[in-house]
Amino acid sequence: MKAHQHNCSNGGTKGIGAQPHGDWSAFLLQRRYLFIWFVIALIPFAVVRAYFWHDQAVYEPDTPVDDSSHQTANNRSNPAPISLEQYTKPNNSVNSIGGTLNKHNSIEGTNGDHNSTFSSGDGECDLSNGKWIPDPSGPFYTNETCRAIQEHQNCMKHGRPDTDYLHWRWRPDSCELPQFNAAGFLNLVRGKILAFIGDSIGRNHMQSLVCLLSQVEDPRDIYNDGTDKFRRWYFPSYNFTLAVLWSPFFVKETTKEIEGTTRDQLKLHLDVADDRWTSELHEFDIVLISGGQWFLKSSIYLEKDEVVGCHYCPGTNYTQLGFYFAYRKALRLAFKVLTSSPEYKGLTFLRTFTPDHFENGRWDNGGSCERTLPYKNNEITMDGINIEMYKIQSEEFKKAAKEGAARGLKFKLLDTTWLSLLRPDGHPGPYRYSYPFAKDKNAKVQNDCLHWCLPGPIDTWSEFLLEFLKRESE
Repeated sequence: MKAHQHNCSNGGTKGIGAQPHGDWSAFLLQRRYLFIWFVIALIPFAVVRAYFWHDQAVYEPDTPVDDSSHQTANNRSNPAPISLEQYTKPNNSVNSIGGTLNKHNSIEGTNGDHNSTFSSGDGECDLSNGKWIPDPSGPFYTNETCRAIQEHQNCMKHGRPDTDYLHWRWRPDSCELPQFNAAGFLNLVRGKILAFIGDSIGRNHMQSLVCLLSQVEDPRDIYNDGTDKFRRWYFPSYNFTLAVLWSPFFVKETTKEIEGTTRDQLKLHLDVADDRWTSELHEFDIVLISGGQWFLKSSIYLEKDEVVGCHYCPGTNYTQLGFYFAYRKALRLAFKVLTSSPEYKGLTFLRTFTPDHFENGRWDNGGSCERTLPYKNNEITMDGINIEMYKIQSEEFKKAAKEGAARGLKFKLLDTTWLSLLRPDGHPGPYRYSYPFAKDKNAKVQNDCLHWCLPGPIDTWSEFLLEFLKRESE
């Protein structure tokens, strides 16, 4: 700026007509400095816009904070209240599968009667349509009566002050859902092995079931790999085993170096199933697969050992295929293994996509879940990533069920997406840590708004599972 002032001063002293060439140079110099300062002033706005424009990261406490995990910012469900006339939950009937989204975020082609039988496949009423109602009886277990609760989900132990989230139960629209009967469940699975295959939410579900069943018999912890990713619980009086197998993508993962990528970039072989679960498939009588959240991570996709594309891979020349593409491929392959394996004769469940409830940010930049009551059915829409993942699951499940039936195999859809979407109050939030506000009531604490408190709403998933097993035994 000093040079700028000096030139202007000289021009003013000598007069307009004294040095016309010098005055024109000063004028251009002044314009140049104005332009430079204008560009500098825009930098903060560009930084802010870039921050909010990039995709949202998926929460997963089993991994460190990773800025390479991404999800579209506008793809989460919308908690803004709307009228009942504006929203219809996607009907789960067979006729609805493969439909398209209409302007009300429902799947076109439904019959609209909300008495669908897609989940059960046997003419029984659909458990997934209903609402949460108050239940004064409270949970079946506590942190003191179950030793299988993951620390991050142990909300009671960690000092969560409210308890209203424990006093609700799911009531289907057109039938009764009996309360969980641990002895009845164990009798139905006597002599069997039930395996949960998927990610940490699948493990969350398995631990919920262990807690429910342990009120009848305390199981033996017969195997733990040290990370809780592969674990088995055994109920000796019933000769029943619960297993969990970590496979968040269902397919082979690798970190091998590929030209144009770094070693730490995730690579998924979409045509090769993960042998961490396929190698043990022959042991299982019942398999429950679930997952989807991990596919939001930045990934390179391969088929026949050749890169076919990626999801969020800036700096490369790979085709941006997106995580929906990869999830459909991986789920289809998992179903193919289940329907074609000569050594597997079991009953297969697919549990549908689990929504998160982060508000006012992502998991790694201040997002939280402070609601203490369930949503009413007309207060939230199932849209964005929730409905897209739900559609993929429904479409691939229908194909697999048909192929499995040709081999005498049974496939059941455990449809928990909608009832879970209505429970923003059921997550650990800041209480994934022990007494997070003991020293500072205004402390900034990372929230978990994806996994579920135990006990909590997730216990209802096992009530669904029990109801299906009862139907199978009849």
